Amino acid sequence: MATPNRPWMGLLLLGVLGVLQTPAPTEAALQPSFEESKFLGRWFTSGLASNSSWFLEKKKVLSMCKSEVAPAADGGLNVTSTFLRKDQCETRTLLLRPAGPPGCYSYTSPHWSSTHEVSVAETDYETYALLYTESVRGPGPDSLMATLYSRTQTPRAEVKEKFTTFARNLGFTEEGIVFLPKTDKCMEVHT
Repeated sequence: MATPNRPWMGLLLLGVLGVLQTPAPTEAALQPSFEESKFLGRWFTSGLASNSSWFLEKKKVLSMCKSEVAPAADGGLNVTSTFLRKDQCETRTLLLRPAGPPGCYSYTSPHWSSTHEVSVAETDYETYALLYTESVRGPGPDSLMATLYSRTQTPRAEVKEKFTTFARNLGFTEEGIVFLPKTDKCMEVHT
């Protein structure tokens, strides 16, 4: 005898396990015709969204950081970020290696020995950039992050709204979205 309720039992089981309660993150689009040379220069990390437990615990103490994006000698990009940590300025440089079509990069975190894929999802090059990062290998669960880069420390309201919509469309909740407070520490301009 056939069991007509078998599909419903499967759906019920998925619901009990929580699979239906959490929407799967949407894959971020990629900036059409990405022009790496226009992406170079100073950016401020103005907004972040993440599903990482570390981020959710630390987001209240994070502040804006400054990044300089420059071409790497052997291809890709060097991203040198300066940020405030424990009342001290700290600087780190990551090498983003090309990883697919223009606008896609990968890097290995020296701290966690994990590999991350970074995609420039949208940018106008002069005002803002929306980035999507996925931790693809390493210890612990995969983590996802959306980043708002701004050319100034005070992004316009419409840019912030664009980032919020971008993050929500990727499956991040209000709890996981933060706009980083502006700080004067570690932001001085060196020429």
